[in-house]
Amino acid sequence: MGIAALFDIDGTLLARNSAPLYMRHLRRTGQARWRDVALTLYFLLRYKLGLLDLERALAASLEWVRGRAEAEVRADAEAWYAAEVRPWVFPAMAATVAAHRRAGHLPVILTSATRYLAEPLAADLGIEYVLVTQLVVRDGHFTGEAVRPVCYGPGKIYWAERFAEAHGVDLRQSYFYTDSITDLPVLERVGRPRVVNPDPRLRRAAARRGWPVVRLRLDAADALAVEA
Repeated sequence: MGIAALFDIDGTLLARNSAPLYMRHLRRTGQARWRDVALTLYFLLRYKLGLLDLERALAASLEWVRGRAEAEVRADAEAWYAAEVRPWVFPAMAATVAAHRRAGHLPVILTSATRYLAEPLAADLGIEYVLVTQLVVRDGHFTGEAVRPVCYGPGKIYWAERFAEAHGVDLRQSYFYTDSITDLPVLERVGRPRVVNPDPRLRRAAARRGWPVVRLRLDAADALAVEA
């Protein structure tokens, strides 16, 4: 059985949360209203407090994208990533992805974000596989629906286990890097949990369980320790 190295995005591979970055981009380019920006910041605060109403947040996001052409959203997101997101990639995490690859592990992004952020980041870091919240596209346009379960909380376990089964991966020997208490189910599922820049609740949970905790800065380029 193989070993995977699973990576969350916001606060883990990236030093910033991508949602407000994206919403500011949409506002600046006339694709979103101030009301949309305020709602995104509200949901982000609820997320950080561990109080996010996932269905409400998802409904708001899906309503915004309903009917839009996927090709346009993809191209816009790729340009946004190159201009505004790439500078926030932790050099140490990019080095860690490379270290896992050298060790023969399978790097995978596991995120509640959609592929329109995850895929440009994955291409940048040389990660072949992304497990994301999938939006339904029909005739080249978004329907306003998402594939269930969404890749959040317990849904991340569902997609990680399906991936592991399809690719011969032993999650009990695999890694998962994250900053968020919402990812506790996956941290408990893998054999090698790695807590990166944790929120307060995850920091306390990690201390109780004796999990490794690391603090990263944008100017720190050394890879984290990786075992074969």
